[in-house]
Amino acid sequence: MSDIALDVHISPERLLEDLRTDVRQGLTASPKWLSPKWFYDATGSALFEQITELPEYYPTRTERALIEAHAYDIAERTDAAILVELGSGSSEKTRLLIAAGTKHGSLRKYVPQDVSPSALEGAIGQLTQEFPSLEVQGIVSDFTDTLQNLPADGSRTIAFLGGTLGNLIPDERAVFLADVAQALIAGEFLLLGVGLVIDEDVVVPAYDDAAGVTAQFNANVLSVLNDRLGADFDSENFEHVALWNADAEWIEMRLRATRTQQVRIEDLDLDVTFDEGEELRTEISAKFRREGIQRELVDAGFRIDEFWTDPQERFALILARRSDTR
Repeated sequence: MSDIALDVHISPERLLEDLRTDVRQGLTASPKWLSPKWFYDATGSALFEQITELPEYYPTRTERALIEAHAYDIAERTDAAILVELGSGSSEKTRLLIAAGTKHGSLRKYVPQDVSPSALEGAIGQLTQEFPSLEVQGIVSDFTDTLQNLPADGSRTIAFLGGTLGNLIPDERAVFLADVAQALIAGEFLLLGVGLVIDEDVVVPAYDDAAGVTAQFNANVLSVLNDRLGADFDSENFEHVALWNADAEWIEMRLRATRTQQVRIEDLDLDVTFDEGEELRTEISAKFRREGIQRELVDAGFRIDEFWTDPQERFALILARRSDTR
């Protein structure tokens, strides 16, 4: 992998400090919470890949089908020389966009961004074999703090897929989308994948599958805190909870304490008490209505070029152009 280019903008020491800050803030708050970005150690990433293949988990296969159907349309419309992907992970679905862009003849560079160097190296190693003429430049960073590091030596499309926007609360989304718009110049594009508001009986099982893989994924965040911060969580003392918040229109994943307990986090010199039945929120996954996400994008500085959905209207793939004025 000697040809792999990684620009590192966040060090392991910075990541550890961010984890310490988040955990101290989240576990001393009421109600308690953790950021979902700490799910993704090697075990968490592997479990999430399993989740994407579960029959209940419709978002990944639905988004992939939309990308497959419209990849060449996107390449023609954007005429992008550079494809940037935020939170790229394995870059699996992005291969469809890369193939379309290279076939169209415009795409010459792919810039995957992820917090995990190993995930980037694995994906880039495969991509450089599949697309030998493509320049690939990986960026190691947090997607919420990376836009100033993006290359600007050609027309760009930024892809933010997988419904990850829904992990941000509305105020965070507004700031993030405005920052994306600010990083682009007029006429450049954002390709956004978001889950849509659908029946609770369909969306909840996607986050609480019958095989219990999502429950393992959720509980694994406690192992991350044990490994990295010297905590002594016993995951057997917590149960997975997924519920639909109808007012906020998002899924909440939580870990519910099955008994009263005290947890020691050695690295923070912090003792945390959980009452029996107390819940720790580990993720939100907001779902959107068409008019709502369009309004958020327009407010951030975009105009909508295309809004594609699947026949059941469970997921949307949105192509938005940076406006001339904001």
